Amino acid sequence: MDAMVLHRIGGPLVRESRPDPVPGPGEVRIRVEACAVCRTDLHVIDGDLPDLRLPIVPGHEIVGRVEAAGAGVIGPAVGARVGLPWLGHTCGHCAYCRMGRENLCDAPGFTGYTRDGGFATHVRAEAAFTIPLSEAADPVATAPLLCAGLIGWRTLRMAGEATTIGLYGFGAAAHIVAQICRHQGRRVYAFTRPGDRQAQGFARDLGAAWAGDSETRPPVSLDAALIFAPDGALVPAALRAVRKGGSVVCGGIHMSDIPAFPYALLWGERRVLSVANLTREDAKEFFALAPRAGIVTRTRVFRLAEAEAAVAAHRAGIEGAAVLVP
Repeated sequence: MDAMVLHRIGGPLVRESRPDPVPGPGEVRIRVEACAVCRTDLHVIDGDLPDLRLPIVPGHEIVGRVEAAGAGVIGPAVGARVGLPWLGHTCGHCAYCRMGRENLCDAPGFTGYTRDGGFATHVRAEAAFTIPLSEAADPVATAPLLCAGLIGWRTLRMAGEATTIGLYGFGAAAHIVAQICRHQGRRVYAFTRPGDRQAQGFARDLGAAWAGDSETRPPVSLDAALIFAPDGALVPAALRAVRKGGSVVCGGIHMSDIPAFPYALLWGERRVLSVANLTREDAKEFFALAPRAGIVTRTRVFRLAEAEAAVAAHRAGIEGAAVLVP
């Protein structure tokens, strides 16, 4: 197999040839058809997340076909198309796992962070954490759904019945959430980097009622604000934009420090929430919804050897998602 490997924080990603991984009990080997680049991959490369295992193959928005199965695997079958997301293992016995909140597991494993991921031609995974995908699924179009879609969906669900939604950071996750909101009859207000007219036009093309700079107050008070950009300064900005009783939901795994802000911004029963990882139940719900919502992902394809360029494109603010195709 070929893989793009991170040996030190900050990179670069080095192309290496390795033996194909051998699946152990309960595991499968997946031949990667496509792997999208996620903001979390940048946090892995930059060393923003603790206890990083090096060397590591990043990538956790994976679509591929099962090529081999280890002992005890009942499904998926060899040849089946599957997705492999960020959550790759849970202990199954901690208090959170017993409560059905596996995303908060005390001893989890994560694809592309604690175990090798999809910036490669092959990846080894626990069969129980793969997601069945349709044979008709386009691997490139589907890959961003494995994290941007799933985390976006979980973030939106935490906003409850909010009908007026602000999206801060209009990238891979927000462009999927905007389409879900349109399907559900919610109104979207998109916030981008100051002066990013291209992203604002992209948001309007996807049905946003308004798009503007993150420093600008929207024309209406928001029921909820969903933050996908890793900038802590957006939290008080979003609190200014939401009505009393509204919610600010932080959808990223990492964010810069939230600056001090006056209590008056929080008062009025406003809430600040965070999203942690995802669950397999999230995947079932989301992949049932996605076809009904008519979600179309905006993607730009890169070869595996171009992983550095794909990461740079994501860092610069690509419309939609960069996708590696081995």
